Amino acid sequence: MTIALGVLVSGSGTNLQAILDAIALRTLDARVAVVVSNVRHVEAIERARRAGVEAVVIEHTAFADRRAFDSRVVDTLRARGVELVVLAGFMRIVTDVLLDAFPMRIINVHPALLPSFPGVHAPRQALAYGVRIAGCTVHFVDSGTDTGPIVAQAAVAVHDDDDEERLRNRILAEEHALLPRVLQWIATGRVVIDPPASSAGRCRVLVRDMAAATGTRERQEG
Repeated sequence: MTIALGVLVSGSGTNLQAILDAIALRTLDARVAVVVSNVRHVEAIERARRAGVEAVVIEHTAFADRRAFDSRVVDTLRARGVELVVLAGFMRIVTDVLLDAFPMRIINVHPALLPSFPGVHAPRQALAYGVRIAGCTVHFVDSGTDTGPIVAQAAVAVHDDDDEERLRNRILAEEHALLPRVLQWIATGRVVIDPPASSAGRCRVLVRDMAAATGTRERQEG
């Protein structure tokens, strides 16, 4: 039985393409039930249509506020039986409307080793700070900005001659590998959310047999 994904996009959709490719190669037991874009005429929409996947445009500018926009997105996802929501280059801050509709069922990929460099322009921030290791993180989404429980990370060395574009492209290549892998872990029931021990704590994400599957490239985070 495959898991039904709803993929939210705002741009070129390269992570969407990585998901579609993994499904085609049968390394990901999932189907993309719908792709939702908040922007018209982006490449992600064409990628979906070329793959025979329904693409829906819901322009955020047509709504009075973020919650009203998210309400329409939720209706669209639910109508298509979506079980897991993937933010794949989705440039909108989600509200409690979406979070409550899919509690701990929203996944995001971020181009930094969280908790370092949340928000926009993470590779630029990494270069400005002078780190020697950058990377990407796949995490569940909560009400904060890139603060949700971490599922997995992949590291990228920062080279002396890197500029923002070169570093971003190397990180993006890791995203394309890591995101479908994590989705497959979820699809096969290997991801377990460990609740916090107290109200002041935070939940951890446990991945069964992670070391056997990935070696040392990613590590469990909490």
